[in-house]
Amino acid sequence: MASEFRYRHRIEFAETDMAGIVHFSNYFRLMERTEHEFLRSLGLSVHADIDGRLVSWPRARAECSYEAPLTFEDEVEVLLRVRGKTRKSITYEFQFFGPHSRRVARGSITVVCATIDPQTRRMTSIPIPDAIGEKIETAPAEAEDP
Repeated sequence: MASEFRYRHRIEFAETDMAGIVHFSNYFRLMERTEHEFLRSLGLSVHADIDGRLVSWPRARAECSYEAPLTFEDEVEVLLRVRGKTRKSITYEFQFFGPHSRRVARGSITVVCATIDPQTRRMTSIPIPDAIGEKIETAPAEAEDP
């Protein structure tokens, strides 16, 4: 079972603002990209057919706080940790490390497992299917910041 994942990304020019720093919204994109890569590393997807049902993960909460800027061509490492898992939801914690392994931001996203009706596109929360829940576990409480 997995509780931690690391993703590396080089900052593109289009991700920066007129001041030359990464626009705040791009941290949310990086959190989502890291979540997707985490799930892929487990043979899963954020949007998949499971037991004949379309299962997805809408966001219930997202936040990010910033400590230092990232700029064009900086390499950032995003550390994902599973900080909470209930019957129907998962909470991911993210830490962003820039040049010299300095932490530049931290954030979190809580996602809810849901099915999507193919006709109406209506979402309904469901318990996390065993095929997913068996592969993801909460990080140990003693897991500290790097």
